[in-house]
Amino acid sequence: MVRKKIEDADEPAARNPRDGLFIRVYFGDGRHLGPGMIDLLETIRTERSILAAARAMNMSYRRAWLLVDEIGRTFRQPVVQTHPGRRGHGTDLTPFGARLIALYRDIERTSAEVTLSATQEIRAALAPLEEPANVPADPPSEG
Repeated sequence: MVRKKIEDADEPAARNPRDGLFIRVYFGDGRHLGPGMIDLLETIRTERSILAAARAMNMSYRRAWLLVDEIGRTFRQPVVQTHPGRRGHGTDLTPFGARLIALYRDIERTSAEVTLSATQEIRAALAPLEEPANVPADPPSEG
């Protein structure tokens, strides 16, 4: 289902684990804006192409295009501007797209600052990776 694939774009890749706080802004009507979407917009800004951004992020062009389309339908103002036929540089962010990235990154930065001590306390409580999880093989029987 297309919706599931789009939602997966905000999940960190298992082969490239992230560290820290992740923000997904929900708008109460089923739409959201998350870190995968913002990463894609930032990569489009750098690469100036949806295809090149998809390649740089190891993502299919279809998935990238669907995300860009979803982001574009979420907001009243355009987030990207495409230039059909321009070889190599077919997409630019609009000023609103750049502002959207800045607003989202500000939310991340502010949230990380406010939750720093709690996050550090949680991190300090982590078990070492070398220790296997203490999970019984069979659940205890009741009775």
